[in-house]
Amino acid sequence: MRAPRSDAEVPAFLTELGLPGLADVHVHFHPDRLMARIWEFFDDGEARYGTPWPIRYRTSTQERLDTLAALGVHDVPALTYAHKPGMVAALDAWCADFAREHPQVLRCGTLYPEPGMTELTAAAVADGLRLVKVHVTVSDLAPDDDLLGGSWELLAAARVPVVIHAGTGPRVAGRPIGHAGPEAVGRLLATHPDLTLVVAHLGMPEYDAFADLVERYPRVHLDTTMAGTDFMERLAPVPASFVSRLGELRERVVLGSDFPNIPYPYAHQLEALHRWGLGDEWLRDVLWHNGRRLLGLDPVAPT
Repeated sequence: MRAPRSDAEVPAFLTELGLPGLADVHVHFHPDRLMARIWEFFDDGEARYGTPWPIRYRTSTQERLDTLAALGVHDVPALTYAHKPGMVAALDAWCADFAREHPQVLRCGTLYPEPGMTELTAAAVADGLRLVKVHVTVSDLAPDDDLLGGSWELLAAARVPVVIHAGTGPRVAGRPIGHAGPEAVGRLLATHPDLTLVVAHLGMPEYDAFADLVERYPRVHLDTTMAGTDFMERLAPVPASFVSRLGELRERVVLGSDFPNIPYPYAHQLEALHRWGLGDEWLRDVLWHNGRRLLGLDPVAPT
């Protein structure tokens, strides 16, 4: 089976695998003003990351939704995240409205350690929250901060998955590591072992340390976001020994892409996973079955 080299080849690739679509758990949509600021950040990629980072899908909201539909992402996790106090309430309201306006969008939310966070999380869970995003490095937050304790308890009880960017990579020049790394996540899980966590980017570059947490805690997963792509192999290469470990962790690996903020075609993420040579069954689980199960969606047909 030949991997897709362009987005136009993705539907045929999925058909050959016998899949009705892609269960991508790491897709970003933000309020327009916030999205524009994020894109401005990546415009300065050479200074921040040592390499240009052109946004491949710098289009309107509707065009991005249409692109995802054409690729086979039928249920869209519109992830956003707070990076300072006072943002969560507004972002949660935006997420709720965005999901109501677009039936294919899942109701998402975010967290930030501030007073009242438990109450905001409870309201979001009651409103049908399906997925949460927390960005440890951008938000400079400690995952085990006491102000998040009530939220973690609620999310664990409700089995709401949390996509957490907690690895120290890709590194931004001059930015301290802060609370990033597997140690803080390990402390969080020691207190809340039933949390459904999805470690973004396979935990790059601390790949093995985060995989250790997957093996220790039954509800922890890894997402593939940007891992193995030509672009990221220059910044945080995946060790060959870790690829075989991903084969062993097959049921706990889910597809992530970071769409739209990627500097290459979406198809290249699928190509990168294919060239690891872990087999068609591994691809079927990672591209579809695992993510659908994680999100509580129909494993057969897209909604």
